[in-house]
Amino acid sequence: MVSKKNQAITSALIIVGSLVIDQIVKIAVKTGMYLHQSIHVTDWFYILFTENRGMAFGMELMDKYLLTSFRIVAVTVLLWYLVRVIRRGGESIGFIVCLSLILAGAAGNIIDCLFYGMIFNNPPAPMIAEFVPWGTGYDGLMQGRVVDMFYFPLVEWNWPSWLPVWGGQHFIFFSPIFNFADSCISVGVIALLLFHHKRLQHA
Repeated sequence: MVSKKNQAITSALIIVGSLVIDQIVKIAVKTGMYLHQSIHVTDWFYILFTENRGMAFGMELMDKYLLTSFRIVAVTVLLWYLVRVIRRGGESIGFIVCLSLILAGAAGNIIDCLFYGMIFNNPPAPMIAEFVPWGTGYDGLMQGRVVDMFYFPLVEWNWPSWLPVWGGQHFIFFSPIFNFADSCISVGVIALLLFHHKRLQHA
């Protein structure tokens, strides 16, 4: 069993490292590409600069102030729980890693929501966004848009025209565009469900 100190160090390194990588990638895309610009990496992987005002993978389900407030509360609760788990001891390092990844991913997207509207302008394509003096950006505090860029159109096809509802429509798998923070959340949640589902039942 890994000591409490080493668990705390591992958790801190994962959270800080993930946040740094996430923000470096987002700022590089934000200040190096214009909105909706696409870079072809392979036939199944593109860097496609998009922004969204909603949740992970571009979903928009609630008011932005409410969403950002909910995210802050959720991250605060998760941080409290992670600290409590480490202090209590007796948990596997894998469980700590999963919680840390989820926390880092959620916090990464909160940074966009809180501050990007305050520090970036929003020029029309093909102009590229730039840093601006604090408070002179494209929107207010808690109104920033989340930067997404990873697009994996692994398989594409057209549904047969005779098919009800979807007939004749073009289908792409996997169509959501996401960022590094979303990946951290997804990996953390999937690993929790796969390897620590029994622990979750007694949380």
